[in-house]
Amino acid sequence: MIAAEDLPIGLNGRQQAMLDLVQEQGFVSVEALAQHFAVTAQTIRRDINALCGAGLLRRYHGGAGLPSSVENVHYQARRILLPEAKARIGAAIAARIPDKASVFITLGTTTEAVALALRQHQGLRVITNNLNVATAMADSPDCEVIVAGGVVRQRDRGITGEATIDFVNQFKVDYAVLGISGIEADGTLLDFDYHEVRVIQAIMRNARSTLLGADHSKFGRNAMVRVASLGEIDELHTDAEPPAYVRRVMNEHGGRLMVTDAASGTPGSLDSDRRSGMFETEH
Repeated sequence: MIAAEDLPIGLNGRQQAMLDLVQEQGFVSVEALAQHFAVTAQTIRRDINALCGAGLLRRYHGGAGLPSSVENVHYQARRILLPEAKARIGAAIAARIPDKASVFITLGTTTEAVALALRQHQGLRVITNNLNVATAMADSPDCEVIVAGGVVRQRDRGITGEATIDFVNQFKVDYAVLGISGIEADGTLLDFDYHEVRVIQAIMRNARSTLLGADHSKFGRNAMVRVASLGEIDELHTDAEPPAYVRRVMNEHGGRLMVTDAASGTPGSLDSDRRSGMFETEH
């Protein structure tokens, strides 16, 4: 894995599309990628080397596949992955939170996008175990930020541990804003760090409403630790139409599916084809 300072500022369109293909298929050969993008195999190998170096893919003989289910992608690499989609999701979730609300915000680059979108809210009380969130919101003119105690992880400035759980259990808030590493076909929400998962579970227990932000790359992605079920989420915000199983699980449990529109990223009206299942599409 390359050092954080050596990571690219962003991904080009072909590299992002390669990630999407591998996410959908699990493994894609160099030959298939070269044909799909109408470029040489050497160009594809350079792209694979860059993506594997950033921890976004894993190199296999003849192609590339998904990274390990026991280790997450490096934080600096996750920051450059789908930034526009995360910004749209962040704006959409922020639009669902009224002024003068109390909010838990957990770890992750998507929740950090929510924090950035919340900075103009009035009278918020934000509790977080994410130092990046606390920094983003510290200068908000009318927002109180409360930082959880515990052990700070150097790699992403997240705070976890038993002290963090004890801290979270002191509160009962209006909203929990969550991110996730993967969503399996049965609706299981997955993450990589057992200690972080226990904090997320405590936050979910102590919130009246849970808002999950997950871009399309999280659907079908593997991770080792079970967090909860998608059916326990009140609202799922994503950037593209999700697989059918997501719709089914949310429908069965009365949750709301919100898909942001790439043109605006703002909440819109209810899609008439989904009224019975409480599914909405944001325009």
